Amino acid sequence: MTRPAGAEEVLAWSSGRGLTTGAEAGGPLLVADSWLVRDGRVRGFDRHRERFVRACGECGGPPQRRLVEFWRDVAAALPRTGEWFPRVELAAGSLELRLLLRHAPPLAAEVRVWATGQPDPRAVPRRKGPDLEKLAGVRRRAFGEGAEEAVLVAPSGVALESATASVLWWEDDTLCLPPPGLPVLPGVTVGLIRERARRLGIAVASRERTVPELEGREVWLVNALHGIRPVTAWTGLPMRAGTAVRAPDWRKWLDDIMEPLPAE
Repeated sequence: MTRPAGAEEVLAWSSGRGLTTGAEAGGPLLVADSWLVRDGRVRGFDRHRERFVRACGECGGPPQRRLVEFWRDVAAALPRTGEWFPRVELAAGSLELRLLLRHAPPLAAEVRVWATGQPDPRAVPRRKGPDLEKLAGVRRRAFGEGAEEAVLVAPSGVALESATASVLWWEDDTLCLPPPGLPVLPGVTVGLIRERARRLGIAVASRERTVPELEGREVWLVNALHGIRPVTAWTGLPMRAGTAVRAPDWRKWLDDIMEPLPAE
């Protein structure tokens, strides 16, 4: 399927009718998931589906049979040309399933991060969707501090993740991330990175670190849109960013593992 440049729309889904235009984007979100589509290619498509289906089940969403139908129709509706950042949604109230078709924003190869850790405002940190507006507010505050992102922290000060991405960092030759017991979103791209690290024999460790303890280290923000963005500057505190030694190779690998969408 091809769509004209600039076209963005909300498609509502129903069994039998499939995806139809003219839907409104209103209604609080119970679940959301999004990923990059570049000329009909994606990475971790099945993993995004599994995360979305699992999250819908956790909040009493539609039965799995309907979710499988919905996802099949989503795959067929996604454009095969251009760069897109679609989002699937489950809305509260009527439990409506929707697909938001939107062009991808400009992709970034690096990121500036507000070093003043932000208290985690999320009510449901392990499920993407309900707290998107709160996280957008965190990012707006980061923009005001000369940064594109901010790091959420636990009451103890331990770094959790950014407003839109997982946080990974390197300590010598060990790839580190927050412990799974902390309130962090299960990232699809992080899962792919961890699997590659293990295949290469790279040590992976869960460690608790405050934002200041990340000074001088190679730190990555990781999500499905940008892939890996090394932190090249910290704002708000006199922190030095580590040199992004490993990021170029890993960014290329992420691009290389993009696969064609399922046949329409």
